[in-house]
Amino acid sequence: MKNEIINRFTSYVKVDTQSNEENPSCPSTPGQLTLANALVKELQSIGMEEVTIDDNGYVMATLPANTDKDVPTIGFLAHIDTATDFTGKNVKPQLVENYDGRALTLHEKLDIVLSPNEFPSLKDYEGHTLITTDGTTLLGADNKAGIAEIMTAMDHLIQHPEIKHGKIRVAFTPDEEIGRGPHKFDVDAFAAQFAYTVDGGPLGELEYESFNAASAKIKISGTNIHPGTAKGKMVNSAKIAMEFHNMLPAAEAPEHTEGYEGFYHLLSFQGDVEETRLSYIIRDFDRQKFNERKEYMTHITKELKEKYGQKRIQLELQDQYFNMREKIEPVKEIVDIAHEAMEKLGIQPKISPIRGGTDGSQLSYMGLPTPNIFTGGENFHGKYEFISVDNMMLATKVIVEIASLFERKAK
Repeated sequence: MKNEIINRFTSYVKVDTQSNEENPSCPSTPGQLTLANALVKELQSIGMEEVTIDDNGYVMATLPANTDKDVPTIGFLAHIDTATDFTGKNVKPQLVENYDGRALTLHEKLDIVLSPNEFPSLKDYEGHTLITTDGTTLLGADNKAGIAEIMTAMDHLIQHPEIKHGKIRVAFTPDEEIGRGPHKFDVDAFAAQFAYTVDGGPLGELEYESFNAASAKIKISGTNIHPGTAKGKMVNSAKIAMEFHNMLPAAEAPEHTEGYEGFYHLLSFQGDVEETRLSYIIRDFDRQKFNERKEYMTHITKELKEKYGQKRIQLELQDQYFNMREKIEPVKEIVDIAHEAMEKLGIQPKISPIRGGTDGSQLSYMGLPTPNIFTGGENFHGKYEFISVDNMMLATKVIVEIASLFERKAK
């Protein structure tokens, strides 16, 4: 299993699949379709059935049941795209056998070092086989590790028919990193009662709570006049934008929050005297507090409009997804089964809220309750990203065990 996972994962990460928020097409980048088509061929080669890919790059496949019991159809999903935060082009994965707990030089010439002094969790991986970046790109474990683990788990179940299971559906989806993963996902065609995204981080993560999420885009129009004659005439849009931002509570930002604390996050600030644009994301686990955050953004806009003119400031608020706990709690047994699967494999489950979102956040509201399980990776979205092959193997075994438990608990 170890070599299979390494070979699959390292081949996937070499395909540039970064999504692109500026492109409205689906998938938003051609590399995603390249990998999707390769995954179709691989699914067919290992013996999966009903393998399909649609015009938008959504891949689906079936592993038929090998039991006469009435077992719910379950699904496992992972996303094909990688994050937009850091380049994913020309990824060169590096294999570190039997990691010794010391600092790893990722790129000698650029002096890029992955050190336990900066990332203390590295100490937890002594003796593991790690896969790292070469310091110039992200790795893409988010979420190509999930793809490798699902693919390997399905291959294992096909090779071991003595492991009884119900019907299993798998799906690999585009554009999760830009919030569009489920937008064109055909829940009816997927035809599963429950599903799991394999899109988490370190060993044992089991998540069924996510943020309520919205985006906020602000456009501020100014009036540019030669500074020598600007008195009483110039309106500096960049300064109004600074005023807008400073009206938000400074402590309610990602760098100051954790656990169940929500935030406002300034993604970008671009402009000059004539025009400035701000882009934010708004996050909170509590639906009422989430709505209050959106209302406060509206309140700030209203105040500044009254001060500078109604036409100078435009606010566009858009909900992105909601806390999937509301949809998963009524079928909490799917979380309990994942919890039991981990414990049977000697893994300590770590139930915590996702300080982010997965496809499951939206899919749960589309009628497919979808909690999230770990992949084994850390430091996603940057050059210090790495993953433990040992924990990837355990994630694969969790997928197999979940499928087996559903069958054993069925009548």
